[in-house]
Amino acid sequence: MSAHIDPQIIKKDGKPAFAVIPWDEYNKLIHSQMEKDDSDVWFPNDVVKANVRGDSLIKAWREYFGLTQTELAEKAGMKQSALARLEKSGNARTSTLKKLAEAMDISVEQLID
Repeated sequence: MSAHIDPQIIKKDGKPAFAVIPWDEYNKLIHSQMEKDDSDVWFPNDVVKANVRGDSLIKAWREYFGLTQTELAEKAGMKQSALARLEKSGNARTSTLKKLAEAMDISVEQLID
């Protein structure tokens, strides 16, 4: 990573105890340290529960982030009605999954059952 990170240093008893960095920088550091494989895909408990009860992963993630269908559709550059169909079927092209994943700042793998 070539960009300089200016962390916030939190001290305890006059000594550095924690370093706080921006979330985007943290994600870049974490992802640059690992090779991608199936074990790198994570799901919050709420997303897993929604998927187990029958919701598509698209819908489960959308609700996890507190987005309406209209909001997510706009972020992904699609119509709300198209998103509603995808949420019911759970089937989408890879290009559509990429748009949705980018709109929610998750990986495409997190949208695949």
